[in-house]
This record gives sequence, C-alpha cells and structure tokens, in this order.
Amino acid sequence: MKLSARNQISGVVKATKLGTVMAEVTVEIDAAEIVSAITRTSAESLEIKPGDKVTVVIKSTEVMIAK
Repeated sequence: MKLSARNQISGVVKATKLGTVMAEVTVEIDAAEIVSAITRTSAESLEIKPGDKVTVVIKSTEVMIAK
C-alpha cells in the first residue's frame, strides 16, 4: 500500500493493551518506543499482537519541540 505520509518507521509490536473502546499499541523502534492509541476495532481487525512487524505512520500538521 502506498501512502502520502513521509514519516513511516518500521518496528516490532512490543505490547498491546485493549480497552473498552481504544487500544494502546507499543512499537519498539531500535532503542526507542512509540505508543499509538487506535480504536479497539482497528487493533482487532489488524490482529495486532506482540512480535508483529508493523509500520508506524505519522501524519501531522504540526510537530512541536519544547525546551
């Protein structure tokens, strides 16, 4: 699948935490982690589980840095 989003990072699912409506997916990328909140329906539809190879797609109108 091709996407217009340029920020695509490959990683491995470290953990999933299913809630009533939402799911929290932790993806390990090298020595870092990215945590994504997606709908539970999406997590179940994609059958996301620890050990899966996934691509994190970041699409945002702003990326802020604070110091």
